[in-house]
Amino acid sequence: MSEVARNLDERQEYWKPVEVERREAAPHTETCSTCGTDYPVGARFCYVCGMERSDMPGVAGPGWRVSRYLDVDELKSALGLSMASLVAFILGLACVIAAAVTRFVYNPTTVLDWQAVEIWRVEWLLAAVAAFVAGVLLKR
Repeated sequence: MSEVARNLDERQEYWKPVEVERREAAPHTETCSTCGTDYPVGARFCYVCGMERSDMPGVAGPGWRVSRYLDVDELKSALGLSMASLVAFILGLACVIAAAVTRFVYNPTTVLDWQAVEIWRVEWLLAAVAAFVAGVLLKR
């Protein structure tokens, strides 16, 4: 065991950046912009210099992201809504969609069933109106 330790290169320590040849062999690895060290999988900070990783995939940055395709902050600014009114707007849209889908999900066979389905649709539409009104009242 001691022979193996003597054969190690004393210039290279385990916390130093990976050599250039290895970095070229695996171009998909991300490196720290400050010291050039490869990030371990899932690391939020560089383990050598301590800099925070700015482009970490799957972690929310300064703006809360639902996914990479839907940015809540951009949606708020595009619609000109506050967060509370945006939530009310999305809830209203969900109620309108539920009212439209209710007709296709439930297939009434009698007049009584048809009336029940129509009452459910009216209730969904009333909930949508209430959500839209709440969104207007919560808008700053």
